[in-house]
Amino acid sequence: MLSKSRITLITSLKQKKYRLQHQLFVVEGIKTINEFLNSSYELEHLYAVKKFIDVSENVQTVVSETELKKISFLKNTNSALAVFKIQPIKEIDGSKLLVGLDNVRDPGNLGTIIRLCDWFGVTDLICNSETVDCYNPKVIQATMGSLTRVNITYLNLENFISEKNIPVFGTFMEGEDLYVTDVDTTFGIVVLGNEANGISEQIEGMVTQKITIPKFGSVQKTESLNVAMATSIILSEFKRKTIVQ
Repeated sequence: MLSKSRITLITSLKQKKYRLQHQLFVVEGIKTINEFLNSSYELEHLYAVKKFIDVSENVQTVVSETELKKISFLKNTNSALAVFKIQPIKEIDGSKLLVGLDNVRDPGNLGTIIRLCDWFGVTDLICNSETVDCYNPKVIQATMGSLTRVNITYLNLENFISEKNIPVFGTFMEGEDLYVTDVDTTFGIVVLGNEANGISEQIEGMVTQKITIPKFGSVQKTESLNVAMATSIILSEFKRKTIVQ
């Protein structure tokens, strides 16, 4: 049986201010929950409906489907919901290629970018304070567990870049062709900007190499690529260059 206070706590975690206040976040679905259980994240509590009680030895509270609906953030509730503790800030490994996000606001985009970092072996993702919270429920769902393998740090991106003597690659419509330009793809930071406005003027002034994904369509009327799409193309090409060099 779920108490009213417990329901209130869990549902409050849909909002960033309460996630920060309690240092907790919600994960839903057996597959994603297991990803977190098998990671360094610490479980606070795991709830599951009775018919799925055997999905994990970590189940602490059996709930009815009605109770699960009360605490779920999904339109179609899953069979389990877990509350995990937010991890303390980890040190950034500046010796490898980094990805930086400048005001990326869409949870789905951030979740996809986290998965892409995981796929292409980028271990550190740096976000400025205006980028959507990585513990947002929609981000968690979109990452499909990749959040457990990518270190995400929120900081002043402008200050971070100014303090580090590293190459800064910025994505722009007018830049060097990604496929032919000569870049060291193993070191530096790839910065991607806001969905509507791109990279901010402050960060643009710090970019050491502007790159672009060339258009190949005959009509050439597409204005831009989705930021997550652009990330996938850039990281794929950067990784390819490390193989052929």
